[in-house]
Amino acid sequence: MARSVAEHADAVRGLLAGLPAAKGSEHLPLMEALGRALAVDVLAPGHLPPFANSQMDGYAVRSLDFPHDGGSSGGGSSDGGPGVGGGPGAGGVRLKVVAPIPAGVAPQELLPGSAAPIMTGAMMPAGADAVVPIERAVPDRFPEPGADAVVDLPATAARSFVRAAGSDIAAGTLALAAGSSLGPGQLGLLAALGLTEVEVRRPLHVFLVTTGDEVVEPGRPLPPGKIHDANGTLLEAAMRQAGLIVTRSAISSDDPAVLLGLLRGRDAGTDLIVTTGGVSKGAYEVVRQAMAEQPVEFLSVAMQPGGPQGIGTFDGVPFLAFPGNPVSCLVSFEMFLRPALSAVLGTPAPRAAPRARLTERLSSPAGKHQLRRASLLPDGRVRLEGGPGSHLVHALANANALVHVPADVTELEAGAEVEVWML
Repeated sequence: MARSVAEHADAVRGLLAGLPAAKGSEHLPLMEALGRALAVDVLAPGHLPPFANSQMDGYAVRSLDFPHDGGSSGGGSSDGGPGVGGGPGAGGVRLKVVAPIPAGVAPQELLPGSAAPIMTGAMMPAGADAVVPIERAVPDRFPEPGADAVVDLPATAARSFVRAAGSDIAAGTLALAAGSSLGPGQLGLLAALGLTEVEVRRPLHVFLVTTGDEVVEPGRPLPPGKIHDANGTLLEAAMRQAGLIVTRSAISSDDPAVLLGLLRGRDAGTDLIVTTGGVSKGAYEVVRQAMAEQPVEFLSVAMQPGGPQGIGTFDGVPFLAFPGNPVSCLVSFEMFLRPALSAVLGTPAPRAAPRARLTERLSSPAGKHQLRRASLLPDGRVRLEGGPGSHLVHALANANALVHVPADVTELEAGAEVEVWML
């Protein structure tokens, strides 16, 4: 009986589970850590923002300077000080304008009865606890430098338009958890916290082998019956994009002794071996033959394409055998190896998986989880690219997504909603 996609995905995760601890970690400058996974929790070394600052261009004020009984400010002095009649409305106040506060300076204390022009992001002065946006002021523009000016401002509550120190993240709290994938947002947070390097998990080293007497390196002439190797380039590109270090061997013939020689000549630091081809039930399945004395299981997964799979260890090294058709081997990587890396290492980030509606009808074999190459369109619909055949590399090159058809579904009409994995 065929293994389900979910069961095989669990098996691949289990195969890789111990690798992160065995690889250890390294410290890297932030930009060199792009795409890597954190090895340890990172705690905020200080508040972010580090000081209270203005959310708006406006006036920094003391909320205590505003009446709180709903009445007018009234009774001010005749020299234009706070509360001069004819200016602010009920609950408002007229304040003396003092020196402006641009971003990047440490301001002086704000005294009672005064308002300081303040720019977005500038540090709040001691004594001030609120900001009035410039568009609510009368006049609604800042005075010329050096002018002896007053401004009428409406009633304002404490903390209005103020970003408190630590309101983004407080010192000592968890900034990023171990296993977090480091993209631009995460690296930006670490930089904002003043960090210049970070401890990340070391990447895995994969040894990749393409097999088959019929396979020829690209660039060489094609004798009758031969094909150029697409799998090596296809899988190496996918693996490198996922953050793996990849070493490719020469193409193996269908002689098991040749394959065993290539595998045993791998780099000493290899963490994972991946082969393509030679896993079906035919007469010349070289990977099956070469693994006869190794704890490697060959089985069928209820999936199209990519049903034949191999999993186990070779001389103690985790081993995965993918089928030989180009689309099958890439689908195997996307369905099993890439998600296992995300779960175990924390990187690469999981594929985006939106829902979309089919532009056309499709059929799928009973009992098999089908993956169809497709393009997600700007209008939110998804169009199939080529047929279900596992040799259609041109259709794969034109696709930006995989459409999932569950094993219990055999027919879907145009307009049906499906799960889509972006490539």
